[in-house]
Amino acid sequence: PSPIAAIRVTCTGSCGVSNKVNDAAWVVEEGYFNSSLSLADKGSLPAGEHTFPFQFLLPATAPTSFEGPFGKIVHQVRATIDTPRFSKDHKCSRVFYILSPLNLNSIPDIEQPNVASATKKFSYKLVKTGSVVLTASTDLRGYVVGQVLRLQVDIENQSGKDTGPVVASLLQKVSYKAKRWIYDVRTIVEVEGAGAKAWRRSEWQEQILVPALPQSALPGCSLIHVDYYLQVSLKAPEASVTLPVFIGNIAVNHAPLSPLPGPESPMSQVVPSAPPQEEVEAEAVASAPLLMDPIITLSTKSHSQPLPPSPFRAASGVPELCAQVRSPASHPLPPPLCISTGTTVPYFTDGPGGPVPATSTQILLPEYSSWGYPHEAPPSYEQSCSHTDLGLSPQS
Repeated sequence: PSPIAAIRVTCTGSCGVSNKVNDAAWVVEEGYFNSSLSLADKGSLPAGEHTFPFQFLLPATAPTSFEGPFGKIVHQVRATIDTPRFSKDHKCSRVFYILSPLNLNSIPDIEQPNVASATKKFSYKLVKTGSVVLTASTDLRGYVVGQVLRLQVDIENQSGKDTGPVVASLLQKVSYKAKRWIYDVRTIVEVEGAGAKAWRRSEWQEQILVPALPQSALPGCSLIHVDYYLQVSLKAPEASVTLPVFIGNIAVNHAPLSPLPGPESPMSQVVPSAPPQEEVEAEAVASAPLLMDPIITLSTKSHSQPLPPSPFRAASGVPELCAQVRSPASHPLPPPLCISTGTTVPYFTDGPGGPVPATSTQILLPEYSSWGYPHEAPPSYEQSCSHTDLGLSPQS
């Protein structure tokens, strides 16, 4: 028998933020709950296995678990066997994870298309001036893991100079409130499309499969905040637009409104604006027939998101996801709970080591539920290149 002073178990939830990367010395902390129970009083513990059942009531306001380079929200249970004087106490702990679901339907106008536009004026050929109108739109303002984000970009090139490639990036911004605000911004997915020809109006349509990511915001936590943005930019001339995007756990109930113009939409009848007067004299022969051409569809040049072949096949080590994708409505599961950030997404890790970046370059396939959306993968790079637009060919 081992003499004991007491057997205690404690349940805690807290958040800590540091000024340095992966530093456990928190500068600012806040607690969410701290409960303790005594399971045994002073006495002796006979040899053998002993079970002490206990339970704690978690508060509904506890924030979702999160781990980042400058701070984390951690919930854990600690058990301690207090021994008499001059004896070593026995301790152990176990981290558990809380998901406080973010219902996208609670965000105003979440089902409406997300649209932003920017105009860039610039000079070329020393004396000539032109402008480019860049417009980006998405079908929704909020998405869940595994849902397809549909992006449409319109480029109206009102100059005699070709634009550079167009790039769309899904950005994650994590804000940490220490003695000063610390911002960690990283690119999750990046897609690059072709540029627009001179005096042309071009259209680029792309799809992004939302990977496993922490939810937007962290309700209940005042020290860490998570935001997502979709940034669309031209490399030359430099122009960009930014669309705020929400990542939640409960999908939008309404059917998404497609931003694509229909056959009778006024947008589909718009033709490129006329060039400046001096440009008309120099390029009248070349520009006149181009004004009558329809809107040009741009192709995708590169896609940083690893895309599974069609039909979906899960990567090695996750065969259960493959079975789930084949029948998404048979066994609906909650969305994956992920606390790390970045393009490679490791799932929850135990132990004091903290989050470890995934060694694989592939993103784990997200779990699908019985949503009313068609879950289609974005087209691959080869598929995009196979649909060559005649208007972009050198012979046109």
